[in-house]
Amino acid sequence: MAKAHDTQKDKKKPNKVLPIILGIILLAGIGFGIKEYIYFGKHVDTDDAQIDGDISPVVSRVNGYVDSIYFQENTHVDKDQVLVKIDDRDYKVKLEQAQAAETGAGANVGVGQSQIFQNEANAAAAKARVTSAAAQLDKVSKDYQRYANLVKDGSITRQQFDQAQADLEVAQANYRSAQEQYKATQEQVGATRSELNVTNKGVDQRKVDVDYARLQLSYTIIKAPSSGVVSKKNVQIGQLVQAGQTLFNIVNDNSTYITANFKETQLDKIRDGQKVNIDVDAYPDLKLTGVVYNFSPATGAKFSLLPPDNATGNFVKVVQRVPVKIKINAGKDVMDKLRPGMSVSVSVIYKD
Repeated sequence: MAKAHDTQKDKKKPNKVLPIILGIILLAGIGFGIKEYIYFGKHVDTDDAQIDGDISPVVSRVNGYVDSIYFQENTHVDKDQVLVKIDDRDYKVKLEQAQAAETGAGANVGVGQSQIFQNEANAAAAKARVTSAAAQLDKVSKDYQRYANLVKDGSITRQQFDQAQADLEVAQANYRSAQEQYKATQEQVGATRSELNVTNKGVDQRKVDVDYARLQLSYTIIKAPSSGVVSKKNVQIGQLVQAGQTLFNIVNDNSTYITANFKETQLDKIRDGQKVNIDVDAYPDLKLTGVVYNFSPATGAKFSLLPPDNATGNFVKVVQRVPVKIKINAGKDVMDKLRPGMSVSVSVIYKD
């Protein structure tokens, strides 16, 4: 009977542990809620972010077989470093052909100049003949006038007058002939000059052909457009490459940044120059900072391959995201660890 009485007394004792646990949980929840409220009152977060970088595709500008490769994939190269050499024998022959054509065109210019000098000499001689014919015509004309006066009073015979008249007609004909010859030689000089102009243009064209052939030859040496790490190698020795074919890519040095895709409803709190805390998934212990640099002019959906068209009638409103570029504040040793495509979480501090 005593044991049953004690058991009933134990059942009547209140359990104080459970309320204490519930109270602790409630206080922890309130504290966590206050902490989160204070945090999100100063920060804008997103985990839809990744590391980006400038990647330069290196393409072949000419067709040909790959002769030599001077790099290994995933290694660092310097700007203007020779990376690939294409067999250049065909392009050297084309350059020699263009140079030979230029030399031939230059020789034609020399011939044309000589022809002009010859024609100018002929024109000068023809002009001298015109002057001589004019002087002769002047003399014969004066003689004719004198004979015409003398024949009236019978001082000379009619035969002498006829001879003077014939001499005048011959002098006039010689003068006209000399003028026509002089005109013809002048026209010939003009025609030769025009031909020389055409020849000179041909020389200019041959010079252009030489420059183009030399440029094509220079394209057989493929150099690094910038300093960085070579990746995605897609070329082998002996491979036939085509103009415009991508051979490999270079991830440029000092071009790493973060692209964070914030919801459109978060943008009203984000401004250029705001401080950003960055967590890199690959390096949990690495804490980085950065600053907001700029905003994309359109949402990510607008740049997609098939952008949404809400005018079709089947419309479901979806919160859009806008890419925001963030610069990273870190030293070279840290930046070397980061790779484009790595996932990160960012927190923009919009209120101190």
